[in-house]
Amino acid sequence: MDICIDFDGTCVTHEFPRIGEDIGAVPVLKELVAAGHKLILFTMRSDRKTKKKVEGEIVVVEENFLTDAVNWFAENGIALYGVQKNPKQRFWTSSPKAYGHLYIDDANLGCPLIVPEEGRPYVNWEEIRSLLVERAIL
Repeated sequence: MDICIDFDGTCVTHEFPRIGEDIGAVPVLKELVAAGHKLILFTMRSDRKTKKKVEGEIVVVEENFLTDAVNWFAENGIALYGVQKNPKQRFWTSSPKAYGHLYIDDANLGCPLIVPEEGRPYVNWEEIRSLLVERAIL
């Protein structure tokens, strides 16, 4: 199964542009990969070059926000099948939306969330794992 995974608020807390804190995603994501599922990072993060004024001079600054997220997966030993797209879908569609059988995203209606007293809600991975087991995905 191809599973599209959001990043901020889903794999880590919302701390953009920094990488947020651990919220329990790593063991479940590793379990999904070990069960043969393919993970596709599907996030609003992107890499870009911007012009900024630094000490009166215009300089080009690289912002590698997407690369930071991809590196988080690598540093946690989680294999990605795709980044922002499903590698196989180019053979049957030109749609820019990444195709997946399942999407895990803190913005999904019905996604179980933890709502902290301060800050934005984020995915409850204990409940996600239970749902995955209930649906025979894990």
